[in-house]
Amino acid sequence: MTPTLVRQHQPHAGPSPHVDLAARARDWSEIQERMLVPLHEAVYRRLDVGPGTRLLGLGCGSGLALLIAASRGASVTGVEPSSPERLALARERLFPESPVSRARTDTRLVDQAPGTAVDDAARFTLVTAFEPIGCLAGDAEGLGDLLAAAVPLAERGAPVVLTGWGPPERCATSSVLRVAAKLADPLHGAGRPRPALRDDLEEVAQRAGLRPDGSGRVACPFGYADLDSAVRGLLSTGLFDAAIAATDQEQVDKEMAEALHPHRRPDGTVWMPNVFRYLIARTP
Repeated sequence: MTPTLVRQHQPHAGPSPHVDLAARARDWSEIQERMLVPLHEAVYRRLDVGPGTRLLGLGCGSGLALLIAASRGASVTGVEPSSPERLALARERLFPESPVSRARTDTRLVDQAPGTAVDDAARFTLVTAFEPIGCLAGDAEGLGDLLAAAVPLAERGAPVVLTGWGPPERCATSSVLRVAAKLADPLHGAGRPRPALRDDLEEVAQRAGLRPDGSGRVACPFGYADLDSAVRGLLSTGLFDAAIAATDQEQVDKEMAEALHPHRRPDGTVWMPNVFRYLIARTP
């Protein structure tokens, strides 16, 4: 089974106070993050990422997409403002301390956008936002703030890649996400689950002053070794935090397991086909 990845972090509503953030980040890195690898690779192929690419990754998580770009020869800078725990894991991944390894001098990780005083020769040639939007109220606004700081750092006409969940009818995981929507406090506001909308990415691009220049869809099935891994992986996305805050962890775990049951295979693995969408936009 070839699993794939997804991550969603609440930009405005924090997780329940009893959540172990370090364990949550580790579950993201070890279970969930790989779920979007087909999306990363499709974008990198389309944009011919390689030597000479200077990539700025917004919401870089624990660094897997950056690692893939670096393996293609790109210089990479990752920004992760939402989760210090994930950023620490990205450092472990991109700056290994093995005596036989050497940290790349063209790799940087920061918790906020680099300063705006960037020399023209060092401006980024590609900006990516691989954290999919479209499932949480307020996630587009959080991405907009990152873009406002990032766009001035990119070359004129540089591609900016925005990503989001595909139509609910093409995402098997939507049935599980409905658990989060059902249990979350209706008054929770930002961070509450909502259905993905058709023009989410275009609206973000328009507000950021970007010019759309193509799009695509990529199949990203979520595959897990067992039910426990599926629950832990999905919880690590942050999509269920509002539900946990409104009810409790036990209730959320129970209802997630019930929703996942139709996706279990006879060998105990869990498999959910999904489609994700990306939009390529250009800086002014």
